[in-house]
Amino acid sequence: MSSKNQWLLNIALIIISWITVPLLGVHNIKRFLPASILAVLLCGLDAKIGKQRRWWAFYNKPQSLIRNEFPFLIGPMLVISLWILKWSYGNFKKFIMLNAIGDVIFVFPITRLFTKIKLYRLVKFNEFQFFLYFFYKAFLLYGFQGLFEKYKKLSSE
Repeated sequence: MSSKNQWLLNIALIIISWITVPLLGVHNIKRFLPASILAVLLCGLDAKIGKQRRWWAFYNKPQSLIRNEFPFLIGPMLVISLWILKWSYGNFKKFIMLNAIGDVIFVFPITRLFTKIKLYRLVKFNEFQFFLYFFYKAFLLYGFQGLFEKYKKLSSE
């Protein structure tokens, strides 16, 4: 994929994701944004580690976190975290199921598509490991949201 096309894809990922945010409602955004930001920060840290360990590689040079992983983090990752929390917080089974479905969709068909169009490819990760790389964060996201809710409840009393 050419650098220009990658740039356009990155912009599209961010814009398409963020178009849906107003549909969440201000209350839900305020409620779930801290946990979603934590998930993005964890993914950013993991991305730095993954890049160093060559778990995956982007085809275009330079290999920049801002240019490659960052659009995924501030676009789909952040917004999908908000939506999944909105739809399922309070029902752990539903939350885990939605996360698993979303991660499976990203890891299998989307990663295969992006490999085919030469955006990125898995190097030292197989698809199952890549799935686990995303899926473990669901537990942290839900746990942090629970702690955040408990803190808000205690501080309002």
